Amino acid sequence: MAGHDDGNRHMTGGADPTWAQELLEHLRPTGSGIRKIVGWLAASVDATVSLRDAHGTPLAGAPIPLDEELVADLVCGRLASAAWEGDGRHLRLVRVELPGPSTAGVLAVSRTAPFDRRAADILTHTATVLELLLRAQQTVATGDRLARATSDLRLAILQLLMVEDIVAARRVAAGLWPGLLDTDTACVYVVESAPEDRDRLAEECVAATHDEALVVRCPAMDGHVIVVVPDDTTAADLRALCDRNPHAFLGGSARQSLARTATAYGQAVSALAVAHFRPDKTAVYAERTHPERLMDPEVLRSWTTRLLRPLDTLPHHTRAELLATTRLGLEFTAVNAAKVLGVSRNTVRARMDRVENLLGADFSDLTVRATVHLALNTQIGIAEDPTGGAPAPVRLGDLLTGPALRTWARDLLARLDSDARDLRRTLRAWIAVGGNAERAAHLLGVHAQTVREHVRSAEPVLERQLLAAGSDLYEVVLAHLATRDLDQPDLHGDHRQVPESGHPDSPVHR
Repeated sequence: MAGHDDGNRHMTGGADPTWAQELLEHLRPTGSGIRKIVGWLAASVDATVSLRDAHGTPLAGAPIPLDEELVADLVCGRLASAAWEGDGRHLRLVRVELPGPSTAGVLAVSRTAPFDRRAADILTHTATVLELLLRAQQTVATGDRLARATSDLRLAILQLLMVEDIVAARRVAAGLWPGLLDTDTACVYVVESAPEDRDRLAEECVAATHDEALVVRCPAMDGHVIVVVPDDTTAADLRALCDRNPHAFLGGSARQSLARTATAYGQAVSALAVAHFRPDKTAVYAERTHPERLMDPEVLRSWTTRLLRPLDTLPHHTRAELLATTRLGLEFTAVNAAKVLGVSRNTVRARMDRVENLLGADFSDLTVRATVHLALNTQIGIAEDPTGGAPAPVRLGDLLTGPALRTWARDLLARLDSDARDLRRTLRAWIAVGGNAERAAHLLGVHAQTVREHVRSAEPVLERQLLAAGSDLYEVVLAHLATRDLDQPDLHGDHRQVPESGHPDSPVHR
């Protein structure tokens, strides 16, 4: 057995440079991994080849029995290489630097023929190439882990904003993006592309916003990138990004408080649907007249406080969690709300069921969903009453009798009257049965596909999305309630006295 220091390795092709060229090919960006390089070495020198770490764990190749004392000398650096001959085989071992916890490994080559100059050169240079490749792979892996951690952190911040935990969101953001959320308001944009282009587009969004916005790969929609923008100056950069990407679309919200991030997100998604029909592929949520703005503010606040009063004795964090989850669950499907919040869909449904029980509500009824949605979005802007005083005895009917609201509702629904298909009748029946086309078709004596076509035709006339549950649909439902085309929903909190004592978390049987 003999040992020698072979630490000074040079790439020389010798008289036969073909093998060197083949080995260099493995270092190309599209080259092979260590297993293929070890396989190439075995074929090139007609040998059995094994690559193992300091603990004997095989990394590539076929196992070869080795002298562990000799291996230890190589791993600790006392030897750079070693040779052994006996029992009809010739063995060469070379120390290979490994990244990570294992500082070194051993490349072993066993063959029946003696090692000539060519075989020795191939072995030496292959060890060098393996070290370079392993080091590069470690660097890439570290970069990938850092990128994943950063992406997960951005998503966590968004999820905290979605449930109105602004203090925690700022605390998490401060570590990597100081000052990012040092604002009371922000806009939310959603950039849409093909799913396979999303990672590239997300990186472009980070670059376009100069790391001064919260850029998140949407956990619910594979082609969406969510961008929370504290500063309006970056909006132009996002539009320019869509100009450069022919298949990208951009939808933006109106400026909202950070506590209304979930509302802003819903607005951005609504605007994104409009962007698909715009030549510039961008749209911002229209600041149209919303029904709540036509209601008496004091009456609206009193009604909201009274309706949501059964939740008031819950612990603050539990109450906030239930309200935020229900708000998103009414705006989107339970599955998508779960993905956005980072919880299971069963958790979303369980929280919404709890709110249903507390409010004595039935969320399968669209009129109930619309009125609770109104209360939840109004609640964000209501400061907590430290005295815990009882709200004024206001009912939903008190909100819907104002002349401004009723004029708005009549004008909105009157747009449907110009269509000879009686879209208004179909839409009213469809809402009354919870948005179920089959049940509406049975009531109207038509085919379910006819109902769907009528509802879809009403969307551009009303300038609102109806088939996707959310703010647009709920505004149209409120319009029907204001014009009395639909009966007011059965909400227990809208007509019962709030008890002075008793646990509010007991289920309401209906």
